[in-house]
Amino acid sequence: QVQLVESGGRLVQAGDSLRLSCVASEQTFSNYIMGWFRQAPGKEREFVGAITRSGRSTNYADFVKGRFTISRDNAKNTLYLQMNSLKPEDTAVYFCAADKTYYGNRASEYDYWGQGTQVTVSS
Repeated sequence: QVQLVESGGRLVQAGDSLRLSCVASEQTFSNYIMGWFRQAPGKEREFVGAITRSGRSTNYADFVKGRFTISRDNAKNTLYLQMNSLKPEDTAVYFCAADKTYYGNRASEYDYWGQGTQVTVSS
């Protein structure tokens, strides 16, 4: 069972950039498809993007295309979310998730989750 720990969230201003990290406990990190989700207060958890096991393919929600980039370093068991041109509406708790077979946008399909990291974007 893989354990995931996110970090990097903090208070930033609109227009700033921020990189989140998600470290996995298992050496078999490369066996997992990884996803990023976020949840704002009073809202459902929403898909941000996902990356294949090799890192060669990514899939993003429409609202982050061109601003956010997902990458991974399998040698370091680490997933990244580079966020540029941040907006106040990006304020949320950001979660990483892992699954061995599912590559998509449904949160219920991912088997493993981190505890989340708070990103707050002030105007």
